[in-house]
Amino acid sequence: MNALHIKKGSNKHSAYNLRPNFSDQVETHTLAVLVDNEAGVLARVIGLFSGRGYNIESLTVAEVDHLGHLSRITIVTRGTPQVIEQIKAQLGRIVPVHQVHDLTVEGPSVERELALLKVASGGDKRVEALRLADIFRANVVDSTLDSFVFEITGAPDKIDAFADLMRPLGLIEMARTGVAALSRGAEA
Repeated sequence: MNALHIKKGSNKHSAYNLRPNFSDQVETHTLAVLVDNEAGVLARVIGLFSGRGYNIESLTVAEVDHLGHLSRITIVTRGTPQVIEQIKAQLGRIVPVHQVHDLTVEGPSVERELALLKVASGGDKRVEALRLADIFRANVVDSTLDSFVFEITGAPDKIDAFADLMRPLGLIEMARTGVAALSRGAEA
């Protein structure tokens, strides 16, 4: 107790509320960062994550405005709300960064990923792999007598589900592009 006999944080409307405003629950967020397309910018952005021990689950980078020399970096990361806010604030302070959008909290967004999966199997497993590929709308982009390479596009969960089903059928290799995301609606 202090001299005024007021318990710290006893009332959320109190001026003495010292309880943190953020939860301890870890969340996944998709961040879209518009940066100058110049050497070293990606290294600076990634250095921010590695220097503070933050993990990147997915990373995609591409030039989106050739005349304006701008690139878009889409980062999927996990952390508590406090950590996510800290990441966004620190990204915004990097000089070549023009905009930072948290697509997870700014409203509905569209997320897609491309994956290539090599499946080696024969007989019934080969037929089953083709049947599942048809259900998931995966395309066969290469075929030999003993293997297929499937191309699948969709939400990361869809790709995870397809890969899980292909593992017992002979999945031997997979390559993923990472998440590309845009907010829905007319605004940027």
